[in-house]
Amino acid sequence: MENGSRKDVAMKLRLRLMVGLLLASSALSAGCALPIWSPNPDTRARQLIYQSESLRHIPEIWERIWGLDLPDTATPYRVHGGVI
Repeated sequence: MENGSRKDVAMKLRLRLMVGLLLASSALSAGCALPIWSPNPDTRARQLIYQSESLRHIPEIWERIWGLDLPDTATPYRVHGGVI
């Protein structure tokens, strides 16, 4: 009887160890224990966009919509300003 209970204890311990290892590995792969994304919001947004394979063109569209790829038109040009 003593030998049977040792096997039960060993099986329970082994089961708990396997469940613990499974939970630890799934938590690490999901980014719970170690952050996957950058803490910088701009970098994190770019990383999330690149993560999605079909949406890699969004940064270029975003820059084109907001005009970030165009020259700055708000730069003042020096003009004479006086009467010629």
